[in-house]
Amino acid sequence: MRNIVAKLCATNTLAKLCAFVLSAHMIRIRRHLLVAFLALPLLGLRAAESPMTPSQIDQAVRLESLTIPMPGEFFAAINKLERPNWKQLVRTGTPEATANRAQIALVLGTLVADGYIAVEAQDGQGVKNIGKEIINLAKKLNVSQSVLGRGNSINDFAENNDWNALREELEATQNEVKLDMFEQKDSNLVTLVSLGAWVRGTELTSGLIERSYTPESARLLRQPAIIAYLLEQINSLPQAMRDDPLIARLRVTLEKSLGFVNAETPSKENVTELHTAMSSVANAIATGQ
Repeated sequence: MRNIVAKLCATNTLAKLCAFVLSAHMIRIRRHLLVAFLALPLLGLRAAESPMTPSQIDQAVRLESLTIPMPGEFFAAINKLERPNWKQLVRTGTPEATANRAQIALVLGTLVADGYIAVEAQDGQGVKNIGKEIINLAKKLNVSQSVLGRGNSINDFAENNDWNALREELEATQNEVKLDMFEQKDSNLVTLVSLGAWVRGTELTSGLIERSYTPESARLLRQPAIIAYLLEQINSLPQAMRDDPLIARLRVTLEKSLGFVNAETPSKENVTELHTAMSSVANAIATGQ
């Protein structure tokens, strides 16, 4: 089918339009594959097993869509209640250098969340700095050139103050990195990127809610099913990775955090405890300590 469309695109009149259509078509395919791949652990499948049936793929897509909210979703919900001073929340500095691939994946996830914070603050230089760090870490994980090219896109959108495009580009960059990891049979690192982004997003969100507590805002943090899913993913990691002190600490923190978000409306004390726990583990991810 793609070859037929390509032939029709040979005329100069349709060339640009068809190039766009083909590009968009392939992006949609990669996104659907990514979503299905990320949901494989939920279905108890492994890449070496038989291909997924159409019904299994559909189930995977639906399950993943309910799994882990992107940091931008957290922040959009916060904005609807009371827009914070995002500029005060942009984190500066670079992560500690490390050769630990698990920590690199976790840090990469937290940087994606920081990118969304910089976008909310409309801090163009901050976005460019964070985008550079994301690409540097992605290189350490041997991602493809298609991911590295997104660094230029992030810079271009930041230069033009195109904040909506930057939000989409951050999500696309994270998805591209995850897909590359899966294709390299590093699916365990995919889990850690998602976990790092969720930890940083929850740290910031719980801190904002703690400062201006309302029952309505506290209900944004009621996510026991998500924490249970993250714990399931950690427990499915190889034993050597589960024994890593940082991963072990993450597991303990998540187990403890379940008690803070089980109530229909988490109390202010629950929110404070959750924020303390997430801040501690986010610092551990950044420093490796």
